Amino acid sequence: MLLISSVLAIALQVGPNPQAIPPSDGHAELRDRPPRQGDEDIADSPASVWLTQCLDLLAQDASRAHTMAQIQRTTVSGDERVLANHCLGLAATELSRWDEAVQAFSAARAEIDESDPRTRARFATMAGNAELAGGNAAAASLQFRLAKSDAQAAASAPLEAIASADLARALVAMGLEEEALTALADATRLMPGESEPWLLTATLLRRLDRLDEAQNMIERAGELAPMDAEIGLEAGVIAILSGREEAARESWLSVVEIQPESLAAQIAQDYLAQLGDPVSPSTPPSSPASSAAVTPQEPS
Repeated sequence: MLLISSVLAIALQVGPNPQAIPPSDGHAELRDRPPRQGDEDIADSPASVWLTQCLDLLAQDASRAHTMAQIQRTTVSGDERVLANHCLGLAATELSRWDEAVQAFSAARAEIDESDPRTRARFATMAGNAELAGGNAAAASLQFRLAKSDAQAAASAPLEAIASADLARALVAMGLEEEALTALADATRLMPGESEPWLLTATLLRRLDRLDEAQNMIERAGELAPMDAEIGLEAGVIAILSGREEAARESWLSVVEIQPESLAAQIAQDYLAQLGDPVSPSTPPSSPASSAAVTPQEPS
């Protein structure tokens, strides 16, 4: 039983993590853990071999992995059924079968003993993101609150910060912006060195037209991740809405230079096209291409 339980920790290192909004590096805690003594033996266990096969199949054929996991969970029990539900949830996520993903991740969490709150927090976070991807923000918020409680029990600041940031997403979808700001404040307090909570805070403050505060937050995000295209994109949006056209232009040009093939770069190029060419002091504009002419889209 101890060997199987150890496999559970490894299980959460591998495979996609379902997120309604693509995860940043802060979500690596859900997937990545340093190797531990004895991992070589665990990797050779039957449970680990099955999981590897299911995840390999998932990358090739999510439908077949989904079927494989469904069959497996009817023939095993205990921790091995947790692994089956884990792979089933991932397969359902790949297939956008959000209700099934929620059920699988929730079932996995329910079968984890309360003495392992860290793993319970991970599964609750996965279930919450599946709910959010399926458009059920209220249910997602409940899952994220469970994840926060589990993370607190595990004394894991990174997991609690991730749950707090995801809770903020759900609260925004519910129209509860002030509560979302409180959740994001928790995330930045718990993981001050991660850029994503600062970016999310800046974006929300910008939506609330609190541009000075948004500027402070996006500057902090930029200090932590100066090469992040999403941060550069948001910095430009805040700048243009604050009437600082040249600063916006510089931010968007940097996005195009840093990650020219990214979606953020495509959006930045659209913004730049709306701004038009820089106008020299001696040349009056032929049309009112001011900051008001730019219509920022919401970064994804």
